[in-house]
Amino acid sequence: DCTPEMTAMFGASLALCVSDIPFNGPIAGVMVGRVDGEYIINPTPEQLEKSDINLTVAGTKYAVNMVESGAKEVSEEAMLGAIMFGHEHIKQLVAFQEEIAAAVGKEKMEVKLYTVDEDIDREVRAQFEQAIRDAVSIEKKLERYGKIDELTEEAVAVFDAKEYENEAAKAKVLKQVKQICHSIEADEVRRLIIEDKVRPDGRKIDEIRPLDSQVDILPRAHGSALFTRGETQVLSVTTLGPMNDNQIIDDLTEVETKRFMHHYNFPPYSVGETGRMGSPGRREIGHGALGERALSQVLPSVEDFPYTIRTVAEVTESNGSSSQASICASTLSLMAAGVPIKKQVAGISCGLVTGDTDDDYIVLTDIQGLEDFFGDMDFKVAGTHDGITAIQMDIKIHGLTRPIVEEAIAKTKEAREYIMNEVMTPCIAAPRAEVGTYAPKIISVQIDPEKIGDVVGQRGKTINEIIARTGVKIDITDDGKVSVCGTDKEMMDKA
Repeated sequence: DCTPEMTAMFGASLALCVSDIPFNGPIAGVMVGRVDGEYIINPTPEQLEKSDINLTVAGTKYAVNMVESGAKEVSEEAMLGAIMFGHEHIKQLVAFQEEIAAAVGKEKMEVKLYTVDEDIDREVRAQFEQAIRDAVSIEKKLERYGKIDELTEEAVAVFDAKEYENEAAKAKVLKQVKQICHSIEADEVRRLIIEDKVRPDGRKIDEIRPLDSQVDILPRAHGSALFTRGETQVLSVTTLGPMNDNQIIDDLTEVETKRFMHHYNFPPYSVGETGRMGSPGRREIGHGALGERALSQVLPSVEDFPYTIRTVAEVTESNGSSSQASICASTLSLMAAGVPIKKQVAGISCGLVTGDTDDDYIVLTDIQGLEDFFGDMDFKVAGTHDGITAIQMDIKIHGLTRPIVEEAIAKTKEAREYIMNEVMTPCIAAPRAEVGTYAPKIISVQIDPEKIGDVVGQRGKTINEIIARTGVKIDITDDGKVSVCGTDKEMMDKA
């Protein structure tokens, strides 16, 4: 009944607290549900079945530092309330850890932190700082990266030409030169945003990059769509199958099969690199699960649409938040395939750059890779016109205050509305009335459960003969529901 993940998080934090290892915790995490309008802390699986929010939130006593959620189209106010409700209980868990640490904790060890040599830093900045800062404002991603790499290599070459005691000393200096160049780049990105309110590509703080969407890109696929946002582009392909194509789930939950799968592929070429294509990594699994959570809230019931549904999001180009582009692309792909989803779902990511105080910050709409890399937050929110269906947030600072979370959620709502109104609805306004030409068709027939044996026959002889003569697939459930699946209507009728 109780989540092992939150217990593990608490245990890890407490172990650090009572050790001599420097740690800026304690931290703790809780799950939050909402049943009949009432928030519940750490709901049981039975309560989650009835809940319209399934939220995991973690943080310190001061602020929230991690959010992950699925939701049944809840309002921004309700989600903010759930996050803050969770944080109040996090404070209690943190206080409990502080009690234990005060009683049995060790004194923290002193650690001398690594810093770059001041003389090297001064020399690199004198020769290359202005050029690197200028390069940060180059609009095109690859051109910008190329120029910064070129300047970094020039700086390395200057120090490479000097004389050193040995190769180890030389390697240490060259490593510091690269770090200094990287630090200049990061400082300039943050300075432009905080002081000048200008982003590296020249956009306004709340401006979304150019959008485009198309459907039916792949003629033989059951459904396909291409969604582009600036230099981020995703091709989504929908495939339909009979219910016996459901994925079998083998874990500790009572769920035995999964009807909807959303897979996400992020090949190296999408960011201009070569590399090995292997099994799915942390990124692919996490982003696929986020998209699946967002889209599952609007899928039709099995009774209304007795299909197994798989969407595969292929990232063809990436410069920030391809996971949210995959949600937009897959919504269009599902509609093109004739899946009667209840509403469109769009996703967008907000970033954050903080200054010296809690009140000195800028929330950025539609972050690109550079702003994600050098910024302080990646706050992804997906939803319909009527509410949120999924959230995932990670940060690089100690935590987020309520005003930051409130502003980020509000900005993502505006951006979602804009994306759906500007490019998704004009591309395809409603799901197609029929599944595609090449998609399997399904006829459902109800028979007397006592007659199932007659249909199946001895050792499956009767049903296998029907399948062999017609080329269809047949599913029979224990309550006598028979599903005949195929692409040839005449053969399906014959079966």
